[in-house]
Parts: sequence; structure tokens; C-alpha cells
Amino acid sequence: MVVVFAITLLAFGLFATERVPVDVTALLVLVALMVLEPWTQISAEEGVAGFSNSATITVLAMFILSAGVSRTGAVQRLGARMAAFAGDSERRQLLSVISVAGLPSGVLNNTPIVAMLIPVVSDLAREGHTSPSKLLIPLSYASMVGGMLTLIGTSTNLIASDVSARLLGRPFSMFEFTGLGVIVFLTGAGYLLFVGHRLIPERISASEGLLAEYRMSEYLTEVVVTDNSPLVGRTIEAINETLPSDVAVIQILRNDREVERPDTETQIRNGDALIIRARPERLKRLVSTQGLSIAPIDVPETVLDGATNGAVADANDQGGATGTTHRSRTLVELVIPTGSSFVGERAAGTPLKREYDTDLLSIRRGSDLLHRRIEGLLLDRGDTLLVHAPTDTLEQMAADPNLIVAHEIPNKEYRTAKLPLAVGIVLSVVGLAALGVLDILVAALGGVVAMVFGGVLKPDELYDAVEWDVIFLLAGLIPLGTAFAETGAANLIGGLVAETAAYLPVLGVLWVFYVITALTTAVVSNAGSVVLLVPIGVATAAEIGANPFAFVLAVTFAASADFMTPIGYQTNLLVYGPGGYRFTDYTRVGAPLQVVLSIVTVLGIATLWGV
Repeated sequence: MVVVFAITLLAFGLFATERVPVDVTALLVLVALMVLEPWTQISAEEGVAGFSNSATITVLAMFILSAGVSRTGAVQRLGARMAAFAGDSERRQLLSVISVAGLPSGVLNNTPIVAMLIPVVSDLAREGHTSPSKLLIPLSYASMVGGMLTLIGTSTNLIASDVSARLLGRPFSMFEFTGLGVIVFLTGAGYLLFVGHRLIPERISASEGLLAEYRMSEYLTEVVVTDNSPLVGRTIEAINETLPSDVAVIQILRNDREVERPDTETQIRNGDALIIRARPERLKRLVSTQGLSIAPIDVPETVLDGATNGAVADANDQGGATGTTHRSRTLVELVIPTGSSFVGERAAGTPLKREYDTDLLSIRRGSDLLHRRIEGLLLDRGDTLLVHAPTDTLEQMAADPNLIVAHEIPNKEYRTAKLPLAVGIVLSVVGLAALGVLDILVAALGGVVAMVFGGVLKPDELYDAVEWDVIFLLAGLIPLGTAFAETGAANLIGGLVAETAAYLPVLGVLWVFYVITALTTAVVSNAGSVVLLVPIGVATAAEIGANPFAFVLAVTFAASADFMTPIGYQTNLLVYGPGGYRFTDYTRVGAPLQVVLSIVTVLGIATLWGV
């Protein structure tokens, strides 16, 4: 038992400090449990059982089903209708966001839904003259409470159902807690509409462009090449070899028109204007040594958007513009999601430049804007990158699972013809499982096969659809929950929690357990909370003679209700950068909601299932 506690504390520490990725921490836990089998009672077979666990495989299948629906543009179509309904009314914008994020989250994984809606909501806010900050936290919160509408709304529900089946012989049915889920959803929606949005600060101005928003005026400058500049006649490749690593030529203007993206052999001419990213002190040195003069105006955003500029098709053609096709470039924000391979990498070492030909201008980390030596900074999950990118690479970046493009891509191609089939497959999975015709695992896997054979997804897209860090997290922590139950650790902690029954009624103990779970989720993750605390909840109920299923439900709902931090739930982290939020913004908005939902949920459980 002591060894299990030690492994758990180690896991808590690693989860909290994020010194290693969460999936690696989970694998470390798994290996430790198997190596220390005499004390943990976890054999090799039990240790790897998490990978074949029905809940793990079902979660994997649901990721793929969600991806199939996203490929059809279904969420974007809802977003377009949302924008048409909302207009300039902030209240209607908020209502639209809550509805479009919350209701689909009842049957699809909420993380990809939020990822797909971030660009839709960001553009909706700007077009409606509303700060994106006012809508993005509600987007995340609505998806979280929407996930409690059905069994398949979140991976947390599926894991809790599996643990409940193992400990109590009672898994969740498809609509086991839909009644309570509707109450929770309506309560959360009402709070966001009438109270929460008033507490959200406008961290990002509704009227500012991206350059102003990222405070780029000091770091982005237009310089003109004079006739005595040593750069005249030199190629871009030769110049790049002499420039410091933190200086970048973003764009070349010739005769007030953008030169088509220069290659390494493009030569600089007298009179060319260069858009340069450099910190002020570096720029002064560059101007004095390279024969450059600073243009007397700030760089306007229209110069960098690529849509309104003319083009010089051949940078070495003395004849100037020829009217041939030009590779347009634009400003775009990119979000680094949890599980991205970019996390922990330096920006210069990622494919951003190598494969997508982007120029990194700035990084937003929460509410902090980073401009200096950004190419060498280690990227972190939740970072938002401002880049200058070719418009023809936007779809490639949007398809990259390591990135989220935070703005709508014009004319993006979706498999709209497959929309009815994709929706039909998901509804069939729900219906077959709800009616008991097929187990949810079998129905979900059948849905995956139907998606492929129906042409909704291509076979090679299946792997990118899965959030593998979540799968490894589940597979690693499920054996830890088993160890808690088998070594008596769950009974020990349950007995300690049960002592509160001497001072509180059973309903009060249930509420305390809800709060403990919600606080634990902020550190460990929602799946980890369920795996560890459901056995403890069952043990606590046994000690005080309460309904154990009520405690299972309390843990399940609380584990999906971390509203107070940006790090305890993936969707909170996804909107952290695009909304420009501070850590404390989540506490300010989320703490009252957490308290309200804790009371509503516990009373609902007591009324519907008894305690």
C-alpha cells in the first residue's frame, strides 16, 4: 500500500510540474507498478490491460468518429448559421457559441469540437465587434458541460462507466445521466449568459488588427535599401548567412508591390523595401552597418495580408510586374495543442519554416507577448504563434494534428457530400448502444469501419485523428486504479473521508467528495481523477452506508468540471492563448460556476438516484 501511495505521489508531482509529458508519466507509473508487483499486486498482464481495456478502445474509436464528422464540415456549417443568427449582438453571439459547442459535445468528443470552433468563434467575434476573450472561455465551458449529456460525451464518462462496472457491476447506459446532464447544461448556460460573461475581461480588443494586438510596432519595421548598401546585388542566401539569427526578412516590396516569395537566389536591388523583424537595438545596428534607411511609417497590416498587394512575378526581371500568379501571404495565428510534437521543441526546429515556409513574428503565452529570441524559445502547449505564411499552406497546417489554425480558412474543402452519411453513422452508434443491440465498444468500432468504407475518412487519416497522449494516459493510469482497489489503499482513504460523516450528513459527504475530485482534476487530469477516485468513492460509501453509485456519479461529473484553471482540462488550454487570458481569469469566472454546479449536481444526484 505504501508503495502504491509513493507511485501516486510521484505521478501527482510529475503531472503538476509537467517536467515530462503526461503520457510518459502514465507509462512510468505503469512500469513502476509491474516492476514492484510484490507490493502493488499488479502483474505484467494486469499492467498492460489498460491498452486492451474496453473504455480505452472506445475512446480511441470516438476520436475517429469525431474526426469523420469534422472532415465533412458539419461543425463549420453550424458555425456559419451561428454567425448569421448572432450578428453584432454579444448576447446572441454568446447564446450561439454555447449552443453550437455544448449540444454536439453530447455525442462527439469535445476537444476536437473546440479546436474546430476556435477559428469560427474568433472570426465571429471580430466581425461582430466583440472581444474574442468574451466568447472563448464560454466556448470551452459549454463544451465541458455539454459532454455530460450522454455516456459518449467525454472520455471521462467512458472510463467511469468501466470502473463502475468492475467495482459495482453497474456500467452506465447511453442516457444514464442525461436528465441530470440537461440540468447541469442549462445551469451552466444560464450562468455564462447572465453572470459569467460580465466577469470575463476584454484581454483582446475587438477593433485591433493582429499586428497591433501582438504589439509588433517595435519589432516589425520597413527599411529601404540605399544605393550604397552592401546588400545590393547580393542574394537572399548570402544575406541570411550574415544576419544575426534573431533577425528575419519577412517580405520584399519592389515598386510598392510584393515580390513573389523570394528564393535563395533572389537578388536585392537599390530601392527595395524590406520588412524586417528585429528588436530595436539590433535594428539600429543593422541600419548603420548595411546602408539601410528606416521608413517613416509603421508597417500597415495590409502590407502583410497578401490579399491586396500586387506582385512581381520574377524578382530578377527588370521589367517589373508581369501579371503572373503570385504566392500570396497572410498573417495567421497558430495554437499548439496538448500532445503536439512541437511541445518542448524550439520554433526553429519545427516544420513551420521548413515545410510551411512561415515566418514567426511573435508568441503569446497566456497574456504574455514574447518577441525577443523567439526562434530559440521552447514551445509549450497552449502557446499561440503569430506567423506570416503563404495562403496556400493554410489547409496543410489546418490538417496538421500538431497545430490549430485559429482563423477560418477561405474556400477550405470539406467532404460535404459525406455529411449525411457521417451524421447517420454517429446516430447509429448512439442508437444501437442505447437500445442494447450492441455494446458501445462494438458499435463505435463498427462506426469507424463504416466511416472508412463509406469514404468519410481515408485509412491514413485514422491515426492522425487519435489523441494518442490521451490513450497512453488512460492505459497507464487504469492499472493504478486497480492497484488502489487491490492493495486496500482505496479503502484506507475512503475511511478517512468517511470520518467527515461524523460532522456532516451523507449529502454533505457527497458534496465534499465532489469538491475533492474537482480540485484533483486540476492537477492530475480528468481521466486520472476518475481512475483514482471512483474506487475511493465506492469505499467511502461502503463505510457510511451510502449509495455507492451516487459517489461514482459525483466523481464523474466533478472530473469534467475543472473551470478554475487553464491546465486541468484540454479545452481550457486550447482557448488560453487565442483569448489572451491570464491564469486568474479562469478562477474569476470558473470558481462561482464550480460552486453553483457542485450544489446543483449533488442535489440532482440525491433526487434522481438517492444517497
